[in-house]
Amino acid sequence: MICVAITGATRETAVVDDHPREISDLIVAYDPATLARLPVRKAEVVDYFRQRGNVRAATIADALPAHDGVLDNDAMDRLLIEVHCEMQLLSEEFNHGRRMRELLAPFLNALRAAGAARPLRVVDIGCGGGFVMRWLGLHGDLGDDVELIGADYNAALVGRARELAAAEGSRCRFEVANAFTLAQPGSVYVSTGVIHHFRGDELRGFFASHAGDATQVFLHTDFQPSPLAPFGAWLFHKVRMRIPLSHHDGCLSAARAHSAQTLTAAATTALPGFTCAMFGRWFIRKPLPRVFHTLVGFRPALREHVLKALGSRAGRLEL
Repeated sequence: MICVAITGATRETAVVDDHPREISDLIVAYDPATLARLPVRKAEVVDYFRQRGNVRAATIADALPAHDGVLDNDAMDRLLIEVHCEMQLLSEEFNHGRRMRELLAPFLNALRAAGAARPLRVVDIGCGGGFVMRWLGLHGDLGDDVELIGADYNAALVGRARELAAAEGSRCRFEVANAFTLAQPGSVYVSTGVIHHFRGDELRGFFASHAGDATQVFLHTDFQPSPLAPFGAWLFHKVRMRIPLSHHDGCLSAARAHSAQTLTAAATTALPGFTCAMFGRWFIRKPLPRVFHTLVGFRPALREHVLKALGSRAGRLEL
């Protein structure tokens, strides 16, 4: 769950906003140091969207339950759990668990070949309902030396992820935590649909958080922007999503997605000690963009091990 503070203007006219927030960005808030839940005033959320001319989002936000003008935290948690259940449809539709496994496994093998310390700890940032870690823990066959951890600020989503993992028998665990301040830091950080929530200095700051000595690799997957992406997102969400917030935010996510150039520039600036590149942007032998692309980063000492482990897929890594 990615949460961003409201920084709205007070003008009554529509605000020009190149990077509008999603509804889910604004309906929950946390203290960044303690992760304690903070109150969110419904009027501020509604006004944010009204000032930007987003009538649909303002209408959705205005219908949310509140007490004394403050959004009901329990109701917001129930809504977010429903939304994340619908988001899992997208991951299942595009075989995202398998996609993550196919990219993650070679990097784990590269770490093994380089003699990296064990266990190889893989941390999913903003894991939500935990689909990726749960799938990998059940089907990934990544090895007994691998630990799979999902981290999220939202205790309700983490609780749901734990329940599902237990029911499925998946070998992974979930923590209510900042992924970068875990007592045992990750060797590999992954995310799905997270990086488009950050812009400018926030994006560079997100990448700078990977600079700890333990971090060896990161793999961040998100929508790939293209002329067809907004329509494709609208059509998919129209057909598959029943919750208005899911449909609104899902379509906006595709519109907010960063270009490969933006991602590699931000990551390279923030992490000069890493090799950063895009992976899997194009269909093989066809000049067509894939729905998703992945920003890859790794320590330069791993380069030869990475290329060897990727084998025939090394050509999809845009070094």
